[in-house]
Amino acid sequence: MTAITHPQNLGEPLDPLPREFAELMRPEIPGLIKEIGVEVQRTYPVYAHLFAGPHVDAIRQGVEQALTAFVERVANPTAKSALRDDLLRKFGRVEAYEGRDLDSLQGAYRLGARIALRRAKYIGRTYNLSPTLILAFADALFAYVDELEALSREGYLAVQARGVSDTAALRRQLLHLVVAGPPLPQGAIAELCREAGWELPAECALVALRPPAADLVPPALDRDVLADPTLPQPHLLVPGPLTGERLAMLEAALGGTPAVIGPTVPSAQAAHSLRWARRLLQLIDEGVVPDAPVVHCDEHLTTLWLLSDPALTDHLATRELAPLDSLSGSRRERLIETLRVHVSTRAPAEQVGELLGVHAQTVRYRLRNLDHHFGDRLHDPEHRFALEAALRALHLRAAKQSD
Repeated sequence: MTAITHPQNLGEPLDPLPREFAELMRPEIPGLIKEIGVEVQRTYPVYAHLFAGPHVDAIRQGVEQALTAFVERVANPTAKSALRDDLLRKFGRVEAYEGRDLDSLQGAYRLGARIALRRAKYIGRTYNLSPTLILAFADALFAYVDELEALSREGYLAVQARGVSDTAALRRQLLHLVVAGPPLPQGAIAELCREAGWELPAECALVALRPPAADLVPPALDRDVLADPTLPQPHLLVPGPLTGERLAMLEAALGGTPAVIGPTVPSAQAAHSLRWARRLLQLIDEGVVPDAPVVHCDEHLTTLWLLSDPALTDHLATRELAPLDSLSGSRRERLIETLRVHVSTRAPAEQVGELLGVHAQTVRYRLRNLDHHFGDRLHDPEHRFALEAALRALHLRAAKQSD
């Protein structure tokens, strides 16, 4: 038997929970993350834009860490929770940046606890656990929520303590609000703009930086650029069009920090620019897109689109390539590669052969085979477009896997 501990100022010591209970709880974490996300958005619509914005990964990670740390503490009372603590403090800072009190966040925590308790009762019935154990779990869980609330309160109060005179803090709040996702809270943004001496631009581009952004040179940034290099996923907001002068300024300010520049979009869509930039940074890390000191999203929009939903890509490819399912592995792969080059280039057999490194007669033979298997589908515009999209996406992913 072991006990879940928590700061002494948050309540009485908890009743003990058996370490073995952690093994029953751990498989439930993925389902709980999804259920809590759905219920929080339904009960607290104010958070819906955050779940749909560029910070959704951080939110899900925070929920995951909160649940995982609880389970790990049951299994091992000395387990560390530094990552959880940082994320929970960040949740509190977000509430302060968006001008809310902590009531909604605390309510969301307690809603999550009720969902977790409901799942624990189900586990109890499944494994015929004693009611006393479930009661002990409930006591431990809600005491743990007090701990989460205290951590978020720390982050909330830290922002408030900066005071409205701190222009840098105001600009960080502005950056958060603009990229939090539509709809923009116009009232809060207008007030912060007045206090910070910053004008909301008609359009902007977001720049995702590879953390840590230690080489960034903030003094080299134009005064109207919003930046927060201290975030786990640091980024910049560059107002207006990306002129040559702006790009030169960015290059000087980055100081060697790798960056991805998102598309220039209306300010209300800033969250999209940041989301696309971060996704492209991920594709660079995965080896799909070539690395460079500065990469522009506008040069890789098709790749971003094709790889935006791998599961959907797989489903589309499975459907469109079904006529080849009866073929053996190597023969099927050769036909698929020939089909990819054929539909993407519309080139004659001689050119396709050059691209594939095979004789033109071999290409013609394969194309007849493809016509036999696909029939009119290869000449139907809708199927041909779907085929090309699926084949291009598969080729991009295959290039990554072969490296």
